[in-house]
Amino acid sequence: MCPMPEPLHIAVVDVGRTYGLASDWVNLGPASLLDRGLPAGFLERLERRDYGGLVAWLAGRFDMVCFKLYATVDQGPRSRHLQDLGDLRPNRDELLAAARWTVTHDPSPGYRSLLVDTLSHLGAKVADGSLG
Repeated sequence: MCPMPEPLHIAVVDVGRTYGLASDWVNLGPASLLDRGLPAGFLERLERRDYGGLVAWLAGRFDMVCFKLYATVDQGPRSRHLQDLGDLRPNRDELLAAARWTVTHDPSPGYRSLLVDTLSHLGAKVADGSLG
């Protein structure tokens, strides 16, 4: 994981103190997703948000479905990611497309088995072989 630039770190600490946020409110852990690639079309789906003098580019909804599905399978159904994924209300096709992306990051048989179980829990039953 790459370290956070010092000016950004100072700003993160300041905002966290000001708003009473947890010290880990900015999570650089997902930066490792860059190692194997983001979902196809990621840059085209970025959403610009302006906050005074700060411009932030946020991942699009489909990309968040991909990331939250991966995190749900990785961290288990009791993590906050399952609720986040549910709040996005992905349809079956979106879940299957996201699932295909996630196996590019973890092609292990154990992950695939947990992925199939998670998809079933979400109402998108599949056979392991249909995930590519």
